[in-house]
Amino acid sequence: MAIPLNETFFLGLALIVVGTGLLKPNVSTMVGELYPEGGARRDAGFSIFYMGINIGAVLGPTLCGLLGEGYNWHLGFSLAGIGMVAGLISYKLGEKYLGEAGLFRPAPGEDEAVLARRARRFYTGAGIAAAVVVFCGYLLATGRFPLSLEALAQSLGVAVVIITLLFFAYIFFFGGHTALEKRRLIVILWLVILAGLFWSGFEQAGSSLNLFARDLTDRQFGGWELPASMLQNINPLFIIIFAPVFGWLWTWLARRNANPSIPVKFALGLLGLAAGFFVLSWGAAHATPENPVSPAWLVVTYFLHTVGELCLSPVGLSSITKLAPRGRVGQMMGVWFIAAALGNLFAGLVAGQLETLMPAELFRSVAMFTGAAGLIALLVSPAVRRLMGHVD
Repeated sequence: MAIPLNETFFLGLALIVVGTGLLKPNVSTMVGELYPEGGARRDAGFSIFYMGINIGAVLGPTLCGLLGEGYNWHLGFSLAGIGMVAGLISYKLGEKYLGEAGLFRPAPGEDEAVLARRARRFYTGAGIAAAVVVFCGYLLATGRFPLSLEALAQSLGVAVVIITLLFFAYIFFFGGHTALEKRRLIVILWLVILAGLFWSGFEQAGSSLNLFARDLTDRQFGGWELPASMLQNINPLFIIIFAPVFGWLWTWLARRNANPSIPVKFALGLLGLAAGFFVLSWGAAHATPENPVSPAWLVVTYFLHTVGELCLSPVGLSSITKLAPRGRVGQMMGVWFIAAALGNLFAGLVAGQLETLMPAELFRSVAMFTGAAGLIALLVSPAVRRLMGHVD
């Protein structure tokens, strides 16, 4: 993406998709394996892990945003690539501290021939998928694809949802799982749905909220105008500050047998997100390009969103490692990140409604939708908790 060509832009996006798909599910699975006892301690561990992720989330918009927005976007992309190489070096240097976390463990009865056959299927499928992605990117870059980007995104969203449901149906009916494991698969599907709803609102941060920061927020400090992208740092800064607090809170509550269940934490996450959008809709109702509002509206919104995120996202990562059947943790973690991907997709589609809706109306609609989802999640949480069995 550092090379200023349409073809390399789409090729870069395709490579980022592949790299993200290989990294995120596996690194999260490894964190779960560092806490074999599970429980609130694993939730706390994922909160610390999440804090580390957001250190990068602060550095990214700060350094790449300043370089890209202030000088040249392709230089910003180059800096992001350098940061990823630094992350790889850091991982290899610290690999010795992970013990056996992440090492491949064949299931009973899997010999060398079975493993070799599975590896061939994986690499063949991955190669075909990568080739299709690159080819579609080339068609988009050259203008030969008959669909608009919005129509393509909608079609991909529908396709991903259908494939995910078919995958769940296959492993539910033909995966050879016990009755308890099947109940937990239902819980995972429910949590993935809630996570998708959450991210479809939360990821407005990079689209509609960023447009609000650019067009309707007073960013003048003396004689200097703060770049809109810098306001993206508020959420990760809050994560760094409050992730250890939430990690301590879950373990403190667990020692007193007062730790909320996983479904309740998800409901609280959605309600926190809704509260943030209600605040922002109030601020947007008083904002005009001629009279922009204080950045404090965004600060309060991001604080509430951060509280919701810390109730849902690290807890969700931890819960997948607890609920997934043996041998399917990586697959279930991949499904979890599908929820985040769909959330990003729908967030972009919702943000596109700013062309026809006033910001206050859009934010209020998102708040009402996510708030209703949070209330439903809270009401059904006892039934979901029973399906989980003895998982905390």
